[in-house]
Amino acid sequence: MWLSYYDRFGVLIGIRRIEAIVAFTRWQRVGAAAVVGAVVVVGATSLVVQALADPSTPAAVSTPIPSETDAAPRATPTATAAPVPVATVAPLIPAVQAQVDYALAHWTNYNAAEYGVLGENDCVNFASQTLIERGWTMDATWNNPLTGNAYGASAAWRSSTALMHYMADSGRATALTDQQRDQVKVGDIAQFDWDNSGDRDHTGVVTKVERVGDTIAISFAGHTLDSDYRSVDTAITVDHPGGTAYYWSIP
Repeated sequence: MWLSYYDRFGVLIGIRRIEAIVAFTRWQRVGAAAVVGAVVVVGATSLVVQALADPSTPAAVSTPIPSETDAAPRATPTATAAPVPVATVAPLIPAVQAQVDYALAHWTNYNAAEYGVLGENDCVNFASQTLIERGWTMDATWNNPLTGNAYGASAAWRSSTALMHYMADSGRATALTDQQRDQVKVGDIAQFDWDNSGDRDHTGVVTKVERVGDTIAISFAGHTLDSDYRSVDTAITVDHPGGTAYYWSIP
């Protein structure tokens, strides 16, 4: 049954209808709350999806962490350092290597048992021994008895001036002056005229040739001033000032 009355402002209110509306059962109130919550959640999800899909909606921006590849590139050198020249020395042929090895092994350790020693003038005896190690053979003019008696050797074997003549006459070597140092090589024979009298006063075997620019320095090994790398320049300027050097180039 509906009962009606007008409120003090003249509004007709259906009392029974109001009660019907608000008088939910306890279980109806719980169900309604669940429905409302679901709607709110769905609505919120739709807003999030819409925000992600809508390009006009600003999104959160994260700052990237730089990696090694993002580092600023190193500057490229504008100039390249000039290469440093390295001197190269051609290997000696086996015959010359054997000759030099012998000279370096016996410039102080005399091979007296085989070749003997010529007192204080053993330079040519020693130079001749190195030529044997190089592969030369003795002949009638140039020889040593190999008995340990160097005085029994021929003049060409034990005298610097006689060796000079033997080299020139035999054709086994080519004469060079000190102005032809550019043609001198390791294994050649160096001879010296200390007083420029025309003879030869000392003999050695070339053990080093160094070229630096236009300068050529020659070193030699010998006996009677025992040496392995004696400087030609020192020999003719310090040891014997004004002396002259000569060479025999051996093919």
